[in-house]
Amino acid sequence: MIVLRFGIHIALVLGLLAGTAQHALARCEDLAKGYGDVIPKRSDTRIDVGQDYDTILERGYLTFAVYEDFAPFSWEEAGKPKGIDIEIAHIIAEDIGVEARFNFVAADENVDADLRNQIWKGPLIGGQVSNIMMHVPYSKDLQCRNELVVLNGQYFNETLATAYRVDVFPDDPPTTPYYRFHKVGVENHTISDFYLSNFNGGMLLSNIRHYPDHKDAFAAMGTGEVDAVMGVKSILEYLDQSDEVDVATPPLVNFALDTWTLGIAVRHNFRELSYAADYAIADALADGRIAAIFAKYGVSHAAPDY
Repeated sequence: MIVLRFGIHIALVLGLLAGTAQHALARCEDLAKGYGDVIPKRSDTRIDVGQDYDTILERGYLTFAVYEDFAPFSWEEAGKPKGIDIEIAHIIAEDIGVEARFNFVAADENVDADLRNQIWKGPLIGGQVSNIMMHVPYSKDLQCRNELVVLNGQYFNETLATAYRVDVFPDDPPTTPYYRFHKVGVENHTISDFYLSNFNGGMLLSNIRHYPDHKDAFAAMGTGEVDAVMGVKSILEYLDQSDEVDVATPPLVNFALDTWTLGIAVRHNFRELSYAADYAIADALADGRIAAIFAKYGVSHAAPDY
């Protein structure tokens, strides 16, 4: 919030605001081109979606959008929310001094649609927006495409990894070329699926097995249907409950998009909430609480490198 004090000319303030807006647009200029027809104008959207910071404090609770059936990050067990994102959300709410409540949501076709439905506008049919969305990829590209949200509060660096049978690969974890001779499982329509299916012109296609999710692919490795599974490291570590399987991050040939940062999203006109949540996450990273949460679920924590 900008407070106009005596002695500051209104034209100067307006000039500063215009300069700030131009700087923000300049940062996105190389990425935003081509999205002009799909990025909503702020004047065309509802500004009463969500709640401001004072309203949240007055009513006594925060609502968090979390993905459903998404262990180890968020799921319900006997009606009780569980998972890494759930516990981090509780840290945010407790630091602000309110209760945490959760809206479990299904993933849409992409993150942009999730942000539209859960944060700045709301779904077309039923449902409601949330104050904060957890587990949002943090990137300049995503931020520039979604000007009605603020990406903040990074708490984890995720990466692709490989779970593999130790008896099949006793010396070293398999790298991509191994799958010319060994079957590998992947979850349908994921980065791992895209990478392996397109590797070297599709040379691995005959040995790739597709499954509905990481859990099914992991189970196929247990029965010997595949010798390895490529997927998200945190999920593979959570599923790895046996000495017969190990999880590693071997180099991926000709692929650079194997790591990404996760954080939170808040609607653009509720930045005070975004800052408060960011401070709570930063404190929990510094004192080890977030690392301890990851360890509780058998997942190694990689702190964001900002």
